[in-house]
Amino acid sequence: MSSGADQADAIVVGAGLAGLVAAAELADAGKKVVLLDQEPEQSLGGQAFWSFGGLFLVDSPEQRRMGVRDSRELALQDWAGTAAFDRPEDEWPRRWAEAYVDFAAGEKRSWLHAQGLRFFPIVGWAERGGYLADGHGNSVPRFHITWGTGPGVLAPFERRVRAAAERGLVSLRFRHRVDELVVTDGTVTGVRGAVLAPSDIARGQASNRDVVGDFEVSAQAVVVTSGGIGANHDLVRKSWPERLGTPPKHMLSGVPEHVDGRMLGITERAGGQIINPDRMWHYTEGIQNWDPIWAGHGIRILPGPSSLWLDAAGKRLPAPYFPGFDTLGTLDHIMRSGHDYTWFVLSQKIIEKEFGLSGSEQNPDLTGKDLKLVLKRVLPGAPGPVEAFKEKGADFVVADKLPALIRRMQEVAGDGVLDADTVTREVVARDREMANTFTKDLQVMSIHSARTYRGDRLARVAAPHQILDPKAGPLIAVRLHILTRKTLGGLHTDLDSRVLRADGTPFPGLYAAGEVAGFGGGGVHGYRALEGTFLGGCLFSGRIAGRAAASALG
Repeated sequence: MSSGADQADAIVVGAGLAGLVAAAELADAGKKVVLLDQEPEQSLGGQAFWSFGGLFLVDSPEQRRMGVRDSRELALQDWAGTAAFDRPEDEWPRRWAEAYVDFAAGEKRSWLHAQGLRFFPIVGWAERGGYLADGHGNSVPRFHITWGTGPGVLAPFERRVRAAAERGLVSLRFRHRVDELVVTDGTVTGVRGAVLAPSDIARGQASNRDVVGDFEVSAQAVVVTSGGIGANHDLVRKSWPERLGTPPKHMLSGVPEHVDGRMLGITERAGGQIINPDRMWHYTEGIQNWDPIWAGHGIRILPGPSSLWLDAAGKRLPAPYFPGFDTLGTLDHIMRSGHDYTWFVLSQKIIEKEFGLSGSEQNPDLTGKDLKLVLKRVLPGAPGPVEAFKEKGADFVVADKLPALIRRMQEVAGDGVLDADTVTREVVARDREMANTFTKDLQVMSIHSARTYRGDRLARVAAPHQILDPKAGPLIAVRLHILTRKTLGGLHTDLDSRVLRADGTPFPGLYAAGEVAGFGGGGVHGYRALEGTFLGGCLFSGRIAGRAAASALG
């Protein structure tokens, strides 16, 4: 069984953000495109739909209005210090990084703005680093939240692709799973695969894998945009590097189950090269979704800097492993602790100001472009989704007094590891440092520093206070899990998004973009990422792949 024509100018494998961008660019160049995806139409847009919609921009009007002075040079310094490129195969990733920073400091905002994207006026400050000037982290706030979150980022590209489909330039083929790249005389000339049975599941839920037929499509160019490996925990553990300790026994999934990494192996078997598979980006602030959409569904807390971060035994994490500072460094420390979970201890005053939740569905005000709801973020009280997790989430504990809080934390953990005296000592020691505006505690310093930024003071960082202050209560503890999300390595590509073979030469007819290509080059982020750079990497590499393939087709 096969559907539609079996010949096109180009094939795009994967209808996520990078695939939609590539298909739109190819269609704009007048090329006929077959866009394939193993999921049903209701999952169009892939993981990007569920995202918070954060985009990395440099020296934007939003930054300048918030008093932030940014520059290409500062951003490139931050990227280089964060990526820490140190391998011979990092040549193309490094060149991709320079090109991406140029894009973020140049055409990116105007290109998106022309297509209708708008941004929340307060720029967020993610991955603050906590090291020296040339080390990891964003020196300034650069996290621009899209008005409409992930769906808002997807909208213009879905619109362009559907318009091209109406013109007969794009054939959308859902439930088409690619199982093989067709190679003829050393050139990729098409794909083969299985047609899967229809599925009426809701977006993000697992669809069936029942095969009802097969298909083959031929084309002069194939663009692989199939995403990463985040829902394939076996592959995550297989790729886990020794430098990050023993892989966690328990992980939550920050992506739907279709993010399985299949096309990486399929492309490698055809002759494409994968580099940096050991570089990955998983979050340390995952909580179990009380209303899950997919198996093991976890949500990431987007924390401000004030919560006290304790390991499983109750010992405070060392500097600079504070909330929102160094994701990978914190992950490394946690995995070497012998336990794969940690705790936040905080007050109601902190949760009201500092807890955000990643994901479009957890931010109905921004996703729905509801200005009245957005304005409630600066009023007393936590956002509704946060309060829902506090009341219903399995990882949340609330109490008026610290001894009661600790007992309930011990009950939730159920492993006898948490030591009450250690927790008490850490909380009391931290609170003593809050009596003055000056301190030796680096986390407390960071809180005072953060509040010098207008955006943080207004909507992100609680006024400094003692956690045990009854007026700031009740007390809250949150158990945090490792949450799988992004893979930083992938298919090796040059600056035209052409997939490279093991000898470094381009594989004729084959391109890759998005997470499957390490967001460009096979690892544009190096070891660490600056946040707001994942969706942007899909946009940038998808655009390059589409334009380069169209140009090569003539």
